[in-house]
Amino acid sequence: MVKLTENFIMKLKSVCNISSVISNYVNLKFSGKNKKCCCPFHSEKTPSFVVFEETESFYCFGCGVGGDVITFIEKIENLDYIAAVKFLAKYAGLNIPEENFTDKNDKLRCKILELNKIAAKFYFENLKTPEGKKGLIYFLKERGLSKGTIIKFGLGFALNEWSSLKEHLNKKGYSNEEILKSNLIVKTRNGSFCDKFRNRVIFPIIDLKGDVIAFGARSLSKENLPKYLNSADTLVFKKSFNVFGLNFAKNSRFENVILCEGYLDVLTLHQYGFTNAVATLGTALTKEQVRLLNRHAKEVVLAYDMDVAGRIAAKRAFSLFDEVGIRVRILNFSNAKDPDEFVRKFGARKFKEKLNSAMVMEKFQLEELKKKYDIKDLEQKRRFINDYCRIVAAFKDPIKKEIYVGELCTSLNLDKYVVLNHIKHLTRKILKRREKGFNLFRNGLKKQNIPIKVIKAEEGVLRFLFFNPDKVSLIRSSVKETYFNLKWHEKLFVFLINSIDLKKELNISILHEILTEEEFGDFTKIINSKELYRNMITEFYDFIDVLKKYYEEKNQNVEEMSLKDLEEERKKKAYLKR
Repeated sequence: MVKLTENFIMKLKSVCNISSVISNYVNLKFSGKNKKCCCPFHSEKTPSFVVFEETESFYCFGCGVGGDVITFIEKIENLDYIAAVKFLAKYAGLNIPEENFTDKNDKLRCKILELNKIAAKFYFENLKTPEGKKGLIYFLKERGLSKGTIIKFGLGFALNEWSSLKEHLNKKGYSNEEILKSNLIVKTRNGSFCDKFRNRVIFPIIDLKGDVIAFGARSLSKENLPKYLNSADTLVFKKSFNVFGLNFAKNSRFENVILCEGYLDVLTLHQYGFTNAVATLGTALTKEQVRLLNRHAKEVVLAYDMDVAGRIAAKRAFSLFDEVGIRVRILNFSNAKDPDEFVRKFGARKFKEKLNSAMVMEKFQLEELKKKYDIKDLEQKRRFINDYCRIVAAFKDPIKKEIYVGELCTSLNLDKYVVLNHIKHLTRKILKRREKGFNLFRNGLKKQNIPIKVIKAEEGVLRFLFFNPDKVSLIRSSVKETYFNLKWHEKLFVFLINSIDLKKELNISILHEILTEEEFGDFTKIINSKELYRNMITEFYDFIDVLKKYYEEKNQNVEEMSLKDLEEERKKKAYLKR
């Protein structure tokens, strides 16, 4: 990792107020003296993400992510430490001293973005050549796209040649190894290199900053499989973290997002005025994509193909969006297999009517269920009611539950209280599944056989040291490194002592170089903990007493103990764990 000066980091953080930066991504609201919101890093409806301005840090009590403003940018923008510092410096209008920039990953990231930009232009220019004319014909004639749409999205064509792009990039001064890192070429079995995309129309994938980060490609030949091919993950691209067309949709006048399955659905809808259309990148919808969309829209309209696979994908997408509180409606096409075909066949006005009448996902699921069963048959009727109740039990809104239960009971003449009791039973089962595995940190401690009160004492000592560096002599004389049972606690204790000896200012930013992402989050929780908030001298001595006793117990000579003593020792340890 590049060693950036502490002075520069402190200056950067003083300019980049943590609340101001984070509020660019989420809606922060005051909660006492702190600020709170739903976590952008995991799915939740009840806010558990807290920003502590006093310590210039954040912590999510739901998923355990925490850190400072740099950590936040690392996570939210999917960057490494140096790239996050560079991002914030640009945001703040600060220049980073040149001598600090020797990071290989940062240089390679910039190189890949350069290569992608040149490649995108190369593919686009190919459309104007005799060899690339078939790509242009495909877009204009077969898919009905306008020249304006082709230019807006920077569409292109990869020639039916083994190494036309590679040779073009070589002439620009880029080595084969550099081009390989960008996934624009691949290595063959005999060790030579060839273009990844050949005889395919090209769809550049552009991020929210306007950089070309990857490419999607469609084959124009039945022999050239697979039909669709995407760039593999690189330093600048992770398929599960990006959404096609969002760079345009985020500036749309619409308040919702139309989520499609394919590139061409998005292109056609944009051409017909629906500039809020986006698509996943050839894979099933991911939680990361859901969180990304959550930052730009409060409603998603699913425009999936209405075949069996499309319906299954829609149900899965609904559950992911429901977790983060995004309203979901679904388009049910007739006489067309997808949005591209429908809008070209029936026009923008009819598509708008479909949009306005799109069914809320809950209603769609229940309507689909009715088609599945013949309720005249008693056994099928019982199964229908049970499946209906399972769907309703998953609803988080109690009013919504009440409405749908009322509809079921009225239509089938059922006792409302019997149905509600069954739903309560199903809801408890759902909650148990959600809670299973919760609080992994505590479970991990149990597996390590370390009593919770000992861990709390270690945390208390570390917090006391962090906020009271002037008491370092007292701490040094009272605490041994060997008192710590968690290795990262011991590592952090030594680092803090050494930092104080070197007259360094204790700030969580200096911990980036020694703590992992998970450890950084845990320490953020420690320094903002209400349980350890006072940390007076008397509490400090209590912590030392707990650690010393546990240390002595661990190091007793077990071989010299009688059976009676061993039994007493076992009882003591059992008491400590309570």
